[in-house]
Amino acid sequence: MKLIVGLGNPGRKYDGTRHNVGFDVLEAIAVRHGLEWESAPADALIAKWRQAAALLVKPLTFMNLSGQAVGDLQRFYKASLSDLLVVVDDVNLDLGRLRARPDGSAGGHNGLKSLIGLLGTEDFARLRVGVGRGDARRDLGDHVLAKFEPDEREIVAEAVSRAADAAELFVTDGIQAVMNRFNRKEDAE
Repeated sequence: MKLIVGLGNPGRKYDGTRHNVGFDVLEAIAVRHGLEWESAPADALIAKWRQAAALLVKPLTFMNLSGQAVGDLQRFYKASLSDLLVVVDDVNLDLGRLRARPDGSAGGHNGLKSLIGLLGTEDFARLRVGVGRGDARRDLGDHVLAKFEPDEREIVAEAVSRAADAAELFVTDGIQAVMNRFNRKEDAE
């Protein structure tokens, strides 16, 4: 079974924020396939995508503690780490840009840091969605918890749709196919 995990923060106050783009991608997949969210045997919401033998996961532990819910579900469903894709925001990528990797460091992202710590490895695929850095004088925490500006929303909506496409491709063809198709710069333009 594939686990597609979107990182974000639960609660309405975080809807539409940069940090919740992972949740937005999973929501797009759920809508496309008519999937319903339900409670999980961990602190998360899940949507069972039976036709694809995949499980969509939105941890409810807040971003910085995401690893606990993901680790619990990975063990409960006995999912291989090679079947795990984590969708996450990235301030180091231009707004709308996607970048997939089969493994790697947290890159300063606290959600990924939590997953790496609780899974005990960096060896899981991730799909980063660029949310931009914004004004360098602004606190990074404030930036990622802020909602997208009106002139950014169309770019973000397109990126969320492409990231949903990438997650679907991961389910059928794996991370290498995602990297080959979505890591090219021209895909972000």
